[in-house]
Amino acid sequence: MGLRRFPTSPRGWSVFVCAAALILEGQPTQGQVAPGQTQDRARLLGNQANPTVPNITPSGETQGYAVASPNEEDIGEQQILKRVEEYKPFTVSVYSPFFWTSNAALVSRGEEDDFVVAPGVTFMYQPRITETFYAELGVVQQFFLYDRFTELNFASLDAIAGVVYYLPQVHNLSLRARYDYNRLTDTDHFDEFFVNHSIILNAELPFRIGRAQQLLLGVALNLSFDANPEPPRRNNYSFYVGYDVALSRSFSIDAAASIIVRDYYVGDRTDVNEILSLSANYRIRDWLTLSALSSFAWNQSNHSVFNYSVANIGGGVALALKF
Repeated sequence: MGLRRFPTSPRGWSVFVCAAALILEGQPTQGQVAPGQTQDRARLLGNQANPTVPNITPSGETQGYAVASPNEEDIGEQQILKRVEEYKPFTVSVYSPFFWTSNAALVSRGEEDDFVVAPGVTFMYQPRITETFYAELGVVQQFFLYDRFTELNFASLDAIAGVVYYLPQVHNLSLRARYDYNRLTDTDHFDEFFVNHSIILNAELPFRIGRAQQLLLGVALNLSFDANPEPPRRNNYSFYVGYDVALSRSFSIDAAASIIVRDYYVGDRTDVNEILSLSANYRIRDWLTLSALSSFAWNQSNHSVFNYSVANIGGGVALALKF
C-alpha cells in the first residue's frame, strides 16, 4: 500500500516478500504492496460485497412465474398476473461483508491469513430513456480493513457513468458501456496512491431454467486509457458464467466462475486469473439481505513472482433502498 512503513513483526513477512519480489521485477512498490495487487484485492473482496438475489416478490413469484412447488406437475405452469410497479431509478445500498482470507497480500510465497471487513455504500441513478435503454450514474465507496496487517488497509472510490441497452428480442441480451474512474487511497489520511480511468464494455446473455433457475453467460472488456502511476495500468478481458437458483421466496444460491486475462502496459507482463465464487442469500425484507460468501482465486503470470492462490470465506449484510 502507498507510503507506509515496512512491518517489523514476523507476521508482516508476507508483505515484505511481496515488496521484495516487485523490486526484483523492476516495478515501483508504492511502499509495500503495488497498486496492481491492491486492485486484485479490491476485485476479489469487493465483488461480493453487495450480493444480488433473484427478483422474487413477497407473494412468491420470480420474474412473472410461480416458484416451483411439489405438485406443479398436476396443475401445470402458473403465469402470475400482477400490477406493474412504477419504475424507481434511484438505488442506495449499504453493505458490510467480512472475510477470512488465506493470502492477505496475494503473494506467491510466505502467505499469511487475516480477517477483513469491507464496508461500503453505493448510490446509483438509472434513468429510463426508452423502454429498453437506460443511463447509469453512480458512486461506490468501499473500505478494506484488515485485522492483523493494518498496513494493507485501503479505500476504493469509483465514479461511474454509462448506458445499458436491453434486447428482449435477442434472448434478453443486455449490452453495457461504462466509464469508470477508480481512486485508491490509504485509510489514515486518504492519501491517493493510484488513479485509473477505464472504459468497460459488457455483454450478458441469460438463460431461464424452469421458473426458479437462471444461467448467465457474459464477456467484459475493461480498457484503461490513463493511470497514475503508470506501471499497474492494465487491460482486463473477461469471460464469466453465473448460475442462480431460488429455493424459496426468500432463499437463493448463486455461483459464478470467471477467467480474466490481464495485459499490463509496463513490464511485458500478462496474467491469467481464475475466480470461483459461491453465495447463499437470505432475504429478510425486500431491502435487507444476509449472505454467506466465499471465493477462490488462482493467478498465473508470465512472471512467476506474481503467481498466487487465495481463498476468502465469510458473510455479509446488505441493505438496499429504491426510490
